Amino acid sequence: MQLSSTFVPLWSAPEQTGDGLWLVFSGRDLLVLNGPEPALPTGAAAPVRIDRARCIGTLDGRPCWAAHGVEVDVGAEAGAAGKHEWLGLRALFERLPEAHVALAGRALQVLDFERLHRFCGVCGGRMEASDMGRGRSCTACGEVVYPRIAPAMMVLVTRKGARGPELLLARGPRFQTGMYSALAGFVEPGESLEDCVRRETREEVGVELGPLRYFGSQNWPFPHSLMVAFTAEWAGGEIACQEDEIEDARWFAIDALPLMPTPLSIARRLIDATVQELSSARG
Repeated sequence: MQLSSTFVPLWSAPEQTGDGLWLVFSGRDLLVLNGPEPALPTGAAAPVRIDRARCIGTLDGRPCWAAHGVEVDVGAEAGAAGKHEWLGLRALFERLPEAHVALAGRALQVLDFERLHRFCGVCGGRMEASDMGRGRSCTACGEVVYPRIAPAMMVLVTRKGARGPELLLARGPRFQTGMYSALAGFVEPGESLEDCVRRETREEVGVELGPLRYFGSQNWPFPHSLMVAFTAEWAGGEIACQEDEIEDARWFAIDALPLMPTPLSIARRLIDATVQELSSARG
């Protein structure tokens, strides 16, 4: 998910609220206007009472407001065309514009940070906004905290098979039926991204890698990750799936791939770009 280049982050309310976009959450569900193409509420049209609204930036010049919905029952109108309903952010992939999905991810992480840091982890004192709202500071001991991002690696392993180029894809126990993806895992304390890629690949599927090549990164608000993706060629080892982590892993020819992740994910972009590159090289 990528934010539009026209998004400008703000940490204080704009002078004019105007017809802004509202990112209102009840728990981790987002309030949307239902229809053939769901949309974010604009203005103050949402049928819930808003709590602790804050501006997180502007998109195409329009203020974007993140808020909790206190009165969360949208009543009998839920699900009806032109009415409001609560939907999980994953359910809105490919239904909302990509910039709006990314914007919702940003809003959710900001709201989660504020919710989880109402009190100081050092002394238990009350926390309040600091540094123009970027952080939280303790009113008792002065401890200051900022939102934490959990870095995670992703790697797509390739090799030259008997029938042509192949990709090493795996599936976890909670994946959609039939879906496979690139390998992924969280960076541990003291690790570099490169160390993490090699360790996770060895642990999850038992293979070794050649040189790594950086592909790209993506914010992933489930709950607060930054996915950093690489490609690498297989350097040795037979597939041995890690118990409880990997349900299945196998080599797939690039012209016989299984069900793939959503196009909004960096995993899908990584796979699509690699297949295109390998196909071009093969001629």
